[in-house]
Amino acid sequence: MSDRAESNPADHAGVRVPPPLIYVVLFGLGLLLHQLVPVTFLPIFPARVAALIFLGCGLILDIWSVGLFRRAHTNVMPVQPTTALVIAGPYRLTRNPIYLGFLCAYIGAALWFGVVWALVLVPLVVLTVQRLAIIKEERYLEQKFGDAYRQYRAHVRRWI
Repeated sequence: MSDRAESNPADHAGVRVPPPLIYVVLFGLGLLLHQLVPVTFLPIFPARVAALIFLGCGLILDIWSVGLFRRAHTNVMPVQPTTALVIAGPYRLTRNPIYLGFLCAYIGAALWFGVVWALVLVPLVVLTVQRLAIIKEERYLEQKFGDAYRQYRAHVRRWI
């Protein structure tokens, strides 16, 4: 289920911006753009159905992933040391199921509230999360777990 590594209390990925904040700020930007230049093209009923699917998937991914971190006795927060490499459950399909879950929730909220600009910003969300969090975390995990992480990374995609 997981590979253990010794932990130095000062070691962590060096992520300075809490990743959930990235999603919130860019969703806020989408809302602001929606107020300035309203765009609507999504029929309400199909958008709401899709929203519930995305929100449900996001919630399941996040709860499942956090549960696996807790079971492995490692930290979820990237500003704390990682003590185990979790590779089970959704981590077999994506190296970042928590961020993917956040993205699903972001898309679900955009669909539910009809914020088309937030949907337009999805590529920026992905790129920002990669730059401010994922790349730093990957560097840290490679340094901490070495070949075990490199082997995992070679077989599992970053997103999906």
